[in-house]
Amino acid sequence: MVDIIELNRRSVRATVDLVATIKPGDLDLQTPCDGWAVRDLLAHQIVQNHGFAFAASGERSGLDMWEPRPVGDDPVEEYAASARAVMAAFAQEGVLDRRFYLPEIRDGGPFPAKLAIRFHFVDCVVHDWDFAKALGVPANVDEDLAEAALPVAAQVPDTPETRGAGRAFVTGVAVADDAPVLDRVVALLGRSPAWSPS
Repeated sequence: MVDIIELNRRSVRATVDLVATIKPGDLDLQTPCDGWAVRDLLAHQIVQNHGFAFAASGERSGLDMWEPRPVGDDPVEEYAASARAVMAAFAQEGVLDRRFYLPEIRDGGPFPAKLAIRFHFVDCVVHDWDFAKALGVPANVDEDLAEAALPVAAQVPDTPETRGAGRAFVTGVAVADDAPVLDRVVALLGRSPAWSPS
């Protein structure tokens, strides 16, 4: 049986380790997320971690809670703090019996906890790849994490109504069936595995 909380914890820890290598001069580097520099991706992930941590309480939140704010003087520690918050929230006893309200997704929920945590998990895996591409280093994603993320990514609707500018993901990209698993994950969610800064 897949332990989604443990998979998510490992994916979050992996991004923390990668983010820890970010230097101030890296913050304006381009990422595969169209229009986002590293600082914007950090701001996005920080607010997502805090938002999911709150959602794990089973309480409703407004969209304002999910609005990214500019990173401060120590974005690496801001990210690490948000990661600690979401890992602690998901580790709470009884969390899998709760429903998560996620106002950015579909009708806002409530979503079963395991499904909501899968959303967070695949986001971490893909954004780990985004950070790595921006920094010019290998992604910090173990093979089994990529394997677990693949069916989740495959279930994300890919229609003109659900993908595009201003949405969580853009239209998927075609890759070979025998491409590395992580390449297939990111391609399903609109990234070219061959991406490099322009």
